[in-house]
Amino acid sequence: MAESRKVIITCAPTGAIHTPSMSPYLPVTAEQIAEAAIAAAQAGAAVLHLHARDPADGKPSQDPELFKPFLARIKAATDAVVNITTGGSPHMTVQERMRPAMTFKPELASLNMGSMNFGLFPMLRRFTRFEHDWERQHLENSRDLVFKNTYKDIETILARGSENGTRFEFECYDISHLYNLAHFLERGLVRGPLFIQSVFGILGGIGPHPEDLMHMRRTADRLFGDQYQWSILGAGRNQLPLATIGAAMGSHVRVGLEDSLWLGPGKLAESSAAQVQRIRTVLQALDFEVATPQEARALLGLKGADQVDF
Repeated sequence: MAESRKVIITCAPTGAIHTPSMSPYLPVTAEQIAEAAIAAAQAGAAVLHLHARDPADGKPSQDPELFKPFLARIKAATDAVVNITTGGSPHMTVQERMRPAMTFKPELASLNMGSMNFGLFPMLRRFTRFEHDWERQHLENSRDLVFKNTYKDIETILARGSENGTRFEFECYDISHLYNLAHFLERGLVRGPLFIQSVFGILGGIGPHPEDLMHMRRTADRLFGDQYQWSILGAGRNQLPLATIGAAMGSHVRVGLEDSLWLGPGKLAESSAAQVQRIRTVLQALDFEVATPQEARALLGLKGADQVDF
């Protein structure tokens, strides 16, 4: 009998600039973030994609001092691969966005593969309660927001991260981002296996229709052949349906409260671990095996947990 395919579950439990406190279950403090991440790993997540927030006002922060406490706890309690954001916030410089990854030298870091309109204002139609004053204005201001990720920005992040042995989760919000990645591959600035996180459902990027997912897959296959590992991120209510379709087509999957606040129609997820468990149930029903952290490291060509600075 052929060996079952290993599927990597990435979990993003901490929330970013595009998930203000519209759910009471979003972790904010270092203790809450650590507990959420550890629970997600125990539920089956092999990779943990992490942001930090200022506990005073809930704003996303790239201050390494806010990352340090939860990184230490996560490493002590799990063997999960830690993936630190270089996205941070569209309002930060590239140097600010890179501070945690440069300080802690993780196995994996996220990297947005192009500039884009980042429309969050449609959330104002669905949510009326916010914990902090800045959040409503932030969503409104996204009508006039460009998330800047120029070729120079990407080159800087690639060069500095690679010096530390950090590899990247290439976040591709549109077809053009795949071509940008192919450009860097051709120039020898990246090497396989590429870990491509296809992001669907953010206004300004590719849509969440299954045809969009299939178009992304066909294009990636044509550009990268067998040099990449593919993963699916569906925003909001698209999280579980697109992850299921993607997994059936050969992808890995990403869930977590950063990407979706929901567990089902009209039901807020009380934890990212609950979302991990839900997609794990789907994967097992499809006769796939959930990859362990060590199996994820092998598939993604990572340097190992003993080579990080936390």
